[in-house]
Amino acid sequence: MNKLLILILTLAFTISNTFAFEIVYPKKQDVSINAKSTFFIGSSKKPLKINGQNVPLHETGGFAYVVDLKQGQNVFKIESEDDCKTYVITKPNIKPYGNFLQEFRQYECKKSAYVTTDNTPLRSTPIDAGINRLAHLQRNVLLNIDGEKDGFYRVVLEKNKFGWISKTAVKFCENYSNTPAILDRVEEDVSSKNYIFTFKLNKMVPFEIVEGNPMILKLYNIEGAPNGVYTKEFSLSEIYDNEKPVGYSGKYIGTDFIWQIRKPFVVNHRHPLKNINITIDAGHGGYEFGAIGCLGDKEKDITLAIAKFLETELTKRGANVIMTRDADYYVGLKERVDIANYSDSEIFISIHGNALPDGLNPNEHSGTSVYYYYDQAKPMADSIIETMTEELQLNNDKVRQASLAVVRNTNALSILIETAYLINPEDNAKLVNDSFQKKCAKSIANGLEKYLLNNK
Repeated sequence: MNKLLILILTLAFTISNTFAFEIVYPKKQDVSINAKSTFFIGSSKKPLKINGQNVPLHETGGFAYVVDLKQGQNVFKIESEDDCKTYVITKPNIKPYGNFLQEFRQYECKKSAYVTTDNTPLRSTPIDAGINRLAHLQRNVLLNIDGEKDGFYRVVLEKNKFGWISKTAVKFCENYSNTPAILDRVEEDVSSKNYIFTFKLNKMVPFEIVEGNPMILKLYNIEGAPNGVYTKEFSLSEIYDNEKPVGYSGKYIGTDFIWQIRKPFVVNHRHPLKNINITIDAGHGGYEFGAIGCLGDKEKDITLAIAKFLETELTKRGANVIMTRDADYYVGLKERVDIANYSDSEIFISIHGNALPDGLNPNEHSGTSVYYYYDQAKPMADSIIETMTEELQLNNDKVRQASLAVVRNTNALSILIETAYLINPEDNAKLVNDSFQKKCAKSIANGLEKYLLNNK
């Protein structure tokens, strides 16, 4: 009996000691971080010190504690009453290598080439980042190349206008001259949801769709067109009260280029979401955890919970809801967009929880932010963030334009919502709360309704 009692006490002490505090970031006790500062994210049941300094704890036990980093090894002793861990964070002494950016090298003669992969970005600058995408080109689109810089070829679009394409997505055509394409005719049609223009070409050429009023399609390297550019305009004033599109697409089927512009939403004043096709995307999933919160919760689980509540809320209000995932499994970024497009969704909403890179302070960042890429989605983003921050009493962390894979979709109005910060203790406490998740879903639905009523 005494042995059993001793065993029970030993186990109790071990369990208490093991879970005295938990560090979820940094993930390892010996890491290298190249930043001016970093942070310890985690939770503790008891008072905690880092290198002798008291760590402020949220009422949930969560904490985010920022530490400065000097060159070389930085040793941090983390201790509570009955536990102690040592972290060694090395800030590497990285020497500058100098500027190895190439100068632009122009070819003596233009070279003919073709695109080798689908959905290849044609960029306005030779930089693989930022808001610089002119179009996404399909495999076998023909290009005129006149030079190169770094990892890009320069594409001749018209006189004094160029695009840039990754060298890895192009092959040169041997013994082939990329003569201008012949545009035989333009066919116009109207479906229940779209205005459709079909451009009958004899080859695939680069293109660009410019948002605005009017919307403008440019087909480059066209025989007989001024400067080699065929331009088609579509006036939004005649069909949109707010003169902003609500979805469009441009793609080749064979050598025919198909340009579709979605008709305005048919909004029921009593039930604004009725019959609207909406794809809800729960961020991350499966082996892709996303961010880890102060209390150890995974972003993938929180986004799925909010997404399911949102599915229920939107369905109740009459929307046709499509989920990119409805359980804990991995879905690729392209697959998420494809799901929305194959279901002919008019709205795409990706749900996430926010985090920060090293060098910033999680305690100084909180609240909701919404991301979009194309201007057509910004009014919806504005409506949703205003409603969410007002109804949930969250900080407005701004609407931002960003080049994120799931919002670079023009077929639907596409946005990504960072609901709140998983690594901010106060935000984290809200995100793991079932009641808050339901309110979050309801506020997104309310924001959507306000957008549809104000932009009908």
